[in-house]
Amino acid sequence: MNNIIVAFPNEKNAQKIKRILTQSGYSVKNVCTTGAAVLASMGNLESGILVCGSQFVDMRYTEIFEYMSQDFQMLLVASPQAVDDRFIVSDNNQRLVCLYLPIKVHELLETIEMMNYSINRKKKKRKKLKERTPEEKKQIEDAKLILMNRNNMTEEEAHRYIQKRSMDNGISFLETAQMILSLLG
Repeated sequence: MNNIIVAFPNEKNAQKIKRILTQSGYSVKNVCTTGAAVLASMGNLESGILVCGSQFVDMRYTEIFEYMSQDFQMLLVASPQAVDDRFIVSDNNQRLVCLYLPIKVHELLETIEMMNYSINRKKKKRKKLKERTPEEKKQIEDAKLILMNRNNMTEEEAHRYIQKRSMDNGISFLETAQMILSLLG
């Protein structure tokens, strides 16, 4: 079961959603009423689902989504007028799902189940990808060494650099390390 955070500006609405989810066997890790509280809660968790409204006193759902980890998915519960369709359509990796108000309990639960399945599938896929051969491990270490020597980076900074470049370019960590080796090695 994945972590769930419920966030609505009206705490009464947030508690209703939490009650529905907990009665259906889901574990709600936190209930929030501000965007800052949402980001702080997500920072303490590896992955999960954020069930939220569209507008908080300190930020909109679009801002929360932009700061959200790649391992989180957002279930936006809002009126059609409050949703920016261009933002929803542009989310190609399907980390944002929208339910329009008024929602039905079975729609909420089915959507959470679908998102749970998606997160678990990604986790399994990632586990398979992490098993690297000794040669691949050496390539990664060599790429880090090049970055450390040329750019005066620590090992951790070099790792983060490769990680960020791989995420920005949509390619694997290993492929990014191999590109660094071919360009700079």
